[in-house]
Amino acid sequence: MKKYIALALCAVAALSGLTSCSDDDLSDTSVITSKATEKTPFDAWIKANFTDPYNIAFLYRYEDIESDMSYYVVPADYDKAVKLAHIVKYTCVDTYDQIAGTDFTRTYFPKMFFCTGDWEYNNNGTIILGTAEGGKKIFLAGVNHLDEYLNNRSSLNEYYLKTIHHEFTHILNQTKDYPQDFAKVTGTGYVNDSWSTSKYETGYLKRGFITDYSQKEAREDFAEMMSTYILNTPEQWEEWMDSACVYKTDANGKRVVSDASGREALEKKLSYVKTYMKETFNIDLDKLREEVLRREDNVVAGKVNLTDLTVK
Repeated sequence: MKKYIALALCAVAALSGLTSCSDDDLSDTSVITSKATEKTPFDAWIKANFTDPYNIAFLYRYEDIESDMSYYVVPADYDKAVKLAHIVKYTCVDTYDQIAGTDFTRTYFPKMFFCTGDWEYNNNGTIILGTAEGGKKIFLAGVNHLDEYLNNRSSLNEYYLKTIHHEFTHILNQTKDYPQDFAKVTGTGYVNDSWSTSKYETGYLKRGFITDYSQKEAREDFAEMMSTYILNTPEQWEEWMDSACVYKTDANGKRVVSDASGREALEKKLSYVKTYMKETFNIDLDKLREEVLRREDNVVAGKVNLTDLTVK
């Protein structure tokens, strides 16, 4: 009963307010202002480091038009977004500037980054870390978790940077398609959405796939090969190549390879990726990897100021 009385009183007050306003002159200036639209030091920094030199927008405020309404969306935390923007600039944009040239970055790097605070969760138990749209936009989720992974390069790659390089590979492929022979290397091994089931979560290296997600389809396989290669050390890569082989013990008790088909498939795929990047964009994948790893190590070691918003 009290609830209904309160609602009735509110209605009376509202009607009273409308009556009293009817005699006043109405202004075309809103009396409501939103801090969400006020310019911040971060906005000035984005303009100086992304927008002016590269025509790239870095959106960190919640914008429903940029969001996927199929998921619950959490806005990005301001301070976390600042750190991520620095990381994207230092480890990605600046890296491609150095290896491929500023013209390459300006031409091909996505023109928009849009960040949200939490991951997007699917019904099959997987989560969406990010997406690329139309070769122009990269969506990054989970920004509010950044501090949890900031001091570990593998985790930083897994949740953020690999997403960027993976999606950027898609953008490059949309500009010029990858060789169709790439898909033939393990053509019968692609399993579409079944890649996330228990049947395919192990043994993928021996089947010629660098990650479990690579098994989804050829275009994802290509992007996984590219991003995984440049984000991992030569030692780690060789360890995976070794794991892609099947071994047995010979008559002398020596460990020998009995089946190297997994490694051979991975090395053939990598050769396609390297040739594509070199012939299409004049990028040496090994030099790109060296520079990416150097910069990521600097971030993890705390050698890069991720909060400075000074505009130079």
